[in-house]
Amino acid sequence: MLETSARLLKLLSLLQAHRDWSGPELSARLGVSTRTIRNDVERLRSLGYPVHATPGAAGGYRLGAGAALPPLLLDDEEAVAVAVGLGRAAGGGVEGIEETSVRALAKLEQVLPARLRRRVNALNTYTVQIPGNAPSVAPDVLTTIANAARDHERLRFDYTGHEGGTSVRNAEPYRLVHRRGRWYLLGYDTDRQDWRTFRVDRIHPRSPSGPRFTPRELPGDGDVAAYVEKGVSTAMWRYHATVLLHAPAEQVRALPLALDIEPVDAATCRVRLGGDDLDGMAVWIGHIGVDFEVLDPPELAECVLRLSERYRRAVSGR
Repeated sequence: MLETSARLLKLLSLLQAHRDWSGPELSARLGVSTRTIRNDVERLRSLGYPVHATPGAAGGYRLGAGAALPPLLLDDEEAVAVAVGLGRAAGGGVEGIEETSVRALAKLEQVLPARLRRRVNALNTYTVQIPGNAPSVAPDVLTTIANAARDHERLRFDYTGHEGGTSVRNAEPYRLVHRRGRWYLLGYDTDRQDWRTFRVDRIHPRSPSGPRFTPRELPGDGDVAAYVEKGVSTAMWRYHATVLLHAPAEQVRALPLALDIEPVDAATCRVRLGGDDLDGMAVWIGHIGVDFEVLDPPELAECVLRLSERYRRAVSGR
C-alpha cells in the first residue's frame, strides 16, 4: 500500500510538471507497466484529479483544470523558489498582493521541511528589499490585459498621459512588461498606426473588449524587454538629447546602461537620452567615460561648458 501511495504521488508530480505524457513515458519513469499506469490514473481520478487521456499512437495523459485547486507537489528547489518569490511579491507592485502573498507564504512555510525552512528564512532575513515608489496596479486590470493579449482581442481604454489629460485609446495588446516596480503594456495603437508603450497604472479598460486581430511581428527584432527599456528610458523625460560618443558602438553597448545607440562609423556612435535636469544630464554623460560631443540641445552644451569650467577651477591651484 505504501509503495502504491508513493507511486501515485510521483505520478501526480510528473503530471503537474509536464503538459503531456505518453503511457510508455510514464511507465519508463515509474518502472511499472502501462496497465499499472492506467490503474493509477483511475485512482487519481477517484481522488478528484481531472486526468485526461487521449487514445492512439499520439495520445497520452494530461492533468486538466478542476473545479478546485488540487494540492501541488513541489521538489526542494521548486519549494524554495516559490517561497522566495512570494516573499518578494509581498513587497508590492500589484494592488492587494502584499497581504495575499504573506498568507500564501505562511501556509507554505508551515508545511516546509525544516531543512528547507532554514534556507527560506535565511534568504528572507538577510536580503534587503528596497520598496519602490511606483503606483500599484489592480490585479483585474492586469488579467484583463493579459486575457486580451492571449485571445488577440483589441483593448479600448481611457489613458491618462504625462500631463494629466485623458484620451480614449484603441490598441492591440501584445506583452506586459514589469520594469523597476512599474507595469507597462506593449501594444500597437490602431489609431496612430504605430507601436506604443503604455503605463498600466494609467490604463482604465472599457468593456467589452474590441474585435479580434491578427498578431503582428513584434518590434525590436522580437526583444520586447530591450524595446520597452529603450523607449521608457527616454520617453518619460522632460529633456531629450543627442550626443556623439567617441567610442565604437560595440564598446558602448557593453556598458550596463540602457541607451539608444546608433553606430556612425568604426570609431563613433550616436546616442539619445533623456532627463528631467540638464545639469544632471551633463554629469551623467561624463560618467560614461569616453570623449563626447553634444549635438543637441544647445542648453545641454552650455551646461557641459559651465560644468567643465567649475571642474577646472576646482584644480586650478595645483
